[in-house]
Amino acid sequence: MAVGGSQEGVLTLTAAAQVEGEKPSGPRSRKGAQTRSRLLEAAKSVFEKDGFLEARISDIAERAGLSHGSFYHYFDSKEQIFREVAKAIEDELEAPVEAVIFDPESNATPRERIREGIRRHLISYRDEAPIMGIIEQVSRYDDHVRAVRADQRSRSQQAIADSIRQLQLRGLADPKLDPDLAIAALGAMTQRFPELWLVERTHDFDFDEAVDQLSRLFSNALGIVEVVPKKTRGRRTGA
Repeated sequence: MAVGGSQEGVLTLTAAAQVEGEKPSGPRSRKGAQTRSRLLEAAKSVFEKDGFLEARISDIAERAGLSHGSFYHYFDSKEQIFREVAKAIEDELEAPVEAVIFDPESNATPRERIREGIRRHLISYRDEAPIMGIIEQVSRYDDHVRAVRADQRSRSQQAIADSIRQLQLRGLADPKLDPDLAIAALGAMTQRFPELWLVERTHDFDFDEAVDQLSRLFSNALGIVEVVPKKTRGRRTGA
């Protein structure tokens, strides 16, 4: 997952990242892909500035440096391009915890990996807060956006639940927990908390403190066992 949607190329979508059920328009040439990416980046900026309802296709095309008619060569409607923007952002936000919570290649402890995943998630959410506020609003009345978000989160939570099972098998997490129930509850926490904090601005927390507290809550809820890092094992202590 890229950290910060403002980075170049974040919204460049492959065919696999297209919104399910909607066919991409226009040529699949390199130039066509670059133009499509420009439209997605322009749309994200316009939606952030004007909101979904007030955003106009002509403004998106103008910001991308294209004619109004060119827009329809790549997208059927404002709804379609918004759905693709929303899906790209959601993919970005769902990736980090899933990617690092269980990594047998890493020397970091499970608690350290959980903290790193949550840190990356919150950085991305903070960077994408303006568009996330719009996505949250639209998902309340657009069944398609809501369904895509639910599917993405379900797949992400299933992957994390599988990681929790691996931790349980290794004796590193509470064996009495139901991983599916646990991640459903913890997922709600890691999804709703950033919305309240970074979008709705109901709280004013120090960023590093928020990362520490959220990761501590997550790890403690799973009963993550502290382990000695590999590099310190077997080292003699004392005078």
